[in-house]
Amino acid sequence: MRKQQRFSGEWEIKRVAEFGDVITGSTPSTKVDAYWGESYPWITPTDISETRDMMTSERHLTQEGLNAIRTLPPNTVLVTCIASIGKNAILRTTGGCNQQINAVTPNTSHNAEFLYYLFEFNSNYLLANAGITATNIVSKAAFSNLVFEVPPLEEQRAIAEVLSDVDGLINALDTLIAKKRAIKQATMQQLLTGDTRLPGFSGVWETKRLGDVATIKTGSKNNEDKDENGQYPLFVRSAVVERINSYCFDGEAILVPGEGGIENIFHYINGRFDCHQRVYMINRFTDDVCGKLVYYIMVLQFGSHAMKNTVKATVDSLRLPTFQTFSFSIPKDIAEQRAIGAVLSDMDAEIAALEQRRDKTIAIKQGVMQQLLTGKVRLLK
Repeated sequence: MRKQQRFSGEWEIKRVAEFGDVITGSTPSTKVDAYWGESYPWITPTDISETRDMMTSERHLTQEGLNAIRTLPPNTVLVTCIASIGKNAILRTTGGCNQQINAVTPNTSHNAEFLYYLFEFNSNYLLANAGITATNIVSKAAFSNLVFEVPPLEEQRAIAEVLSDVDGLINALDTLIAKKRAIKQATMQQLLTGDTRLPGFSGVWETKRLGDVATIKTGSKNNEDKDENGQYPLFVRSAVVERINSYCFDGEAILVPGEGGIENIFHYINGRFDCHQRVYMINRFTDDVCGKLVYYIMVLQFGSHAMKNTVKATVDSLRLPTFQTFSFSIPKDIAEQRAIGAVLSDMDAEIAALEQRRDKTIAIKQGVMQQLLTGKVRLLK
């Protein structure tokens, strides 16, 4: 049996201008209504996300609008060149883009998917070549003259296929995570309102006020107190949990910022932690209440209550009475409370495991790019 051969031979050093036609986008006059419609996508950096392939955009052009700018054919590689440098995509249909994007229409010697991954991997190189201005800009001239080592077309396609497969796995995990989150949201709506009861439970529900079932106070720390190598979690006014070497409480607690993301940032912990002076700590729950269930109720219901009672300053802000007066319905039977909390905790654990798997796959992709896009590892033909 014939042994399968690896790709071999030298990679060529090429300028971006040698990859194909380099085009900087433009904006048709917004005063001409006839330019704007639903026919052709007109891509801006805000349209570009983590998804590689683009078929649509927030705004679209008519044929007349497309004729007023440089038309981009399908499989054009889009590279953001102002501010958010490193956001890239492949336009999969005929369209256009604005002046914040440098577009490369690959010639017959270059593969669009390979170029996409090449630019993604070298985003720091692009950023390093941005002009020194108030806003980072990689001009068309500078972009066209950037140099890269590139293999022959057949090897480009092979590399792109491997990385596309990894992206496919990442996208599949993202889709599954989104589905699981939607299922959890629907489950919360059913279980936390009593619309659906778990098997074996049929008792009454009663109304509680948060201030009657828990102690509520703010922390004492500032952002300057954090230590990235700290032993304990430090809850601040964001979704990011910092670290610190002190703790103010050891036990079950719900943490909610008193300003900023007051309707969508909620943390639950059972252990040692510390918190910021503008973060509210809800703990020491009464024996007839399950703290984990209260956490899920707050995630579902507290946001609307908070926004009705916000103290308007430069940002939305909450005061202690807003927490104390928050009322909610809860099963009288503590066993049912714990059962609901356990169901939702299991769903959270499943989502967290999928997110960890997704993040590990992203890290693996970076390693694969490091090997394949530098020629350190050559694929089998």
